[in-house]
Amino acid sequence: MNNELVINSTSAEVVTAVLRDKRLVELVRERNDAQFSVGDIYLGKVSKIASSLNAAFIDVGYEKDAFLHYFDLGPQFASLNNYTQGVMSGKLKHASLMYFKMLGDIPKSGKISNQLQAGQNVLVQIAKEPISTKGPRITSHITLAGRFIVLIPFADKIAVSQKIRSNEERERLKRLMESIKPKGFGVIVRTVAEEKSVSELDTDLNNLVSRWQECFNNLKTAKAPLKVIGEMGRTSVVIRDLVNTSFSSIMVNDAELHEEIKSYIHTIAPEKEEIVKLYKGGAPIFDQLGVEKQIMAAFGRTVNLPSGAYLIIEHTEALHVIDVNSGTKIKSKNDQETNALEVNLDAAAEVARQLRLRDLGGIIVVDFIDMYNQENRKKLYARLKDLMKDDRAKHHILPPSKFGLVQITRERVRPQTIINTLEKCPTCHGTGEVEPPLLLIDKIENTLRYILNQQNEKGVTLLVHPFIYAFLNQGFPSLKMKWRLRYKRGIKINELDSLGFLEYKILNKNGEELKIA
Repeated sequence: MNNELVINSTSAEVVTAVLRDKRLVELVRERNDAQFSVGDIYLGKVSKIASSLNAAFIDVGYEKDAFLHYFDLGPQFASLNNYTQGVMSGKLKHASLMYFKMLGDIPKSGKISNQLQAGQNVLVQIAKEPISTKGPRITSHITLAGRFIVLIPFADKIAVSQKIRSNEERERLKRLMESIKPKGFGVIVRTVAEEKSVSELDTDLNNLVSRWQECFNNLKTAKAPLKVIGEMGRTSVVIRDLVNTSFSSIMVNDAELHEEIKSYIHTIAPEKEEIVKLYKGGAPIFDQLGVEKQIMAAFGRTVNLPSGAYLIIEHTEALHVIDVNSGTKIKSKNDQETNALEVNLDAAAEVARQLRLRDLGGIIVVDFIDMYNQENRKKLYARLKDLMKDDRAKHHILPPSKFGLVQITRERVRPQTIINTLEKCPTCHGTGEVEPPLLLIDKIENTLRYILNQQNEKGVTLLVHPFIYAFLNQGFPSLKMKWRLRYKRGIKINELDSLGFLEYKILNKNGEELKIA
């Protein structure tokens, strides 16, 4: 499997596209003016205690106060709070926790009013970015994430990812971390640490300890609300979490960002440094590498599948709804149940992709085509679980109900990615909206494929606007010639001035128009 990153940097934002075998599977947009990111650590001030919610509202500098529930304080909150006050008062002179006196864990079902008071300074970390009208969701269970490990101040436990199956490897990693981790810190060993050397893990650990030192230095003179340390940009987070032996290329169009990424890759994986390349082409990088076309095809209300089926995606305040439709995916030789299973399995792959692409969170309801065979419903459920195992967001999938509905909950930590794919119509001069012209040729070919292969027409005539006619006939071999060779049927293409730029008609041998529902 071939993985690539394509990074488009502009003055307004940095957009990172993750491609798997040239197909877009994830899109990360990071605005240059973004104020809050998951992982940022802030010194906040308690604005109000909400005893009825067992929570507090914390001023971290956002227009809406951040929400901190008692359960998000973390068991070591008393130690964190004592440390924070000690650093700010000047009583603590060192960032190290080796000689810091740890306090006991706070009660699991206590009251927040016993831990916080209005006006109190508190060290917090962004758990969810501001979404819609809500402020950030925060936690005082501070963690520092590296490439191989996650460092947890004021803890002492060592945990190893459950995805590392080998007991011998798990024990090796645990013994190794016990020998190198500093006192007063806990560690979670990530899946990518499997088979890594002592020096690689030690380097990652030292980088995280250095970040804790940075937090200490900034906290000494801090006045709330203030960002104490920031998580690396989402682009770097994607690179940190995804760069592995299967990555073949990281292409970026900005020289400064290219050097920054190359330096970061050199630090975490020197052997992969040569995969970072600077794009110098004249055309926009996403256009040149076919990413823009995939974005246009993937982010509309209707998402077409190569098989002829399609999805309709709707969003509400409470949940996201995805409707699966068979479209032209009908084979007369198969019974209805078999057709339904084929469409649903195709759709499941696109559903899993769409959740990652759009970063949909909360409750998602997928209305698959009804299947009456229990074994088929089990196949669909297993297929969807397998497709989503690489999704880095926490999620839970319920088996299909008797109505064909699959319910999914997916972690929502930042606003969903919304891209408007509709463009102003060149024919009506902006009085309406149409599908992107970029997708017109694909739409024409999909229609031809269905008519020639599924309806077994021996030959057709395609009527298009003169501009489209010229495009289809240009070059050698032209698209017209490629289609004739591909489908081994007679395909005539004629221009028709009365057609709009995005309109086309297909006629059979008798000159009758063929309409596709």
